[in-house]
Amino acid sequence: MGGQAVEVNNQNQGFRSGFIAIVGVPNVGKSTLLNRVIGEKISITSNKPQTTRDRIIGILDRPMSQMVFVDTPGIHKAKSLLNRKIVDQALAAIEDVDAILFMIDASAKAGDKARESEEIIIKQLEGTKKSVILAINKVDTISTDTLLPRIQGCVALHNFKAVVPISAKSGLQIDELLNEVEATLPEGPRLFPEDTLTDLSERFIAGEMIREKVFRLTGMEIPYSSAVTVDSFKVEKRLIVIHASIHLDKDSQKGIVIGKGGQMLKKIGEQARKDIERMTGSKVLLKLLVKVSKNWSSSERMLREFGYYTTNITNKS
Repeated sequence: MGGQAVEVNNQNQGFRSGFIAIVGVPNVGKSTLLNRVIGEKISITSNKPQTTRDRIIGILDRPMSQMVFVDTPGIHKAKSLLNRKIVDQALAAIEDVDAILFMIDASAKAGDKARESEEIIIKQLEGTKKSVILAINKVDTISTDTLLPRIQGCVALHNFKAVVPISAKSGLQIDELLNEVEATLPEGPRLFPEDTLTDLSERFIAGEMIREKVFRLTGMEIPYSSAVTVDSFKVEKRLIVIHASIHLDKDSQKGIVIGKGGQMLKKIGEQARKDIERMTGSKVLLKLLVKVSKNWSSSERMLREFGYYTTNITNKS
């Protein structure tokens, strides 16, 4: 599934290629859009903010272009060390790409924290010479009378290359959005071999799928105190054997993740295993451990061990 960016010769004149950062506030639908565009689940989703903690790359081949989308963590006013590192990942992506796709939630109201964070992002975009396309997501949840003032307010803040109302969930106007993105890219050859979906390894995505289930199945406190490491990923003849650890901040959280009689951990494992099997097309034996790595989210050393530091978008593995 994965691979590194390399220039791949293409004979078509007018062929376009490049990297596009998908940026926005937490929980705006960036990962849902990436999965919709690629047609495969490579970026995890949940209804909790800050589900995405890393830059996830998805590659779309079209007849006259190759678009390399970079799903970034939500940008917000970060206070904890972990969240500052996460936001750094997103801001660094803006510097590395050819074009920027800025997503907002159509239903966000004036005075919401989401609207305040949008203004932070727009300030970051003020100095860029790169094309910025505005995608207004979740337009199927509001009326036209509400949408038009929202568009006008955004256009007054920045000179966007294009403004496209969409629904990442239903697929509304996604083709129109892709046409606008394609038009902004420079002419050039494919950056990845055709039919490559992502540069991420199956091992990395498996860890993300486990973390997604922790986010979806546990209470509000646990997701933000949890990290997942894949300790081993062995491909055997008819089976992939994965050993992974769920790391928590506090001893008191361990019982919640394991659950009564181990039921919560079993549920997390079963749901993650099914997703990993769909991704790999192979049977999977998934073994999970729950570990307490006290205050890991405030430790520079542990954050580095768990991978929450900026890396070049073309070399993530």
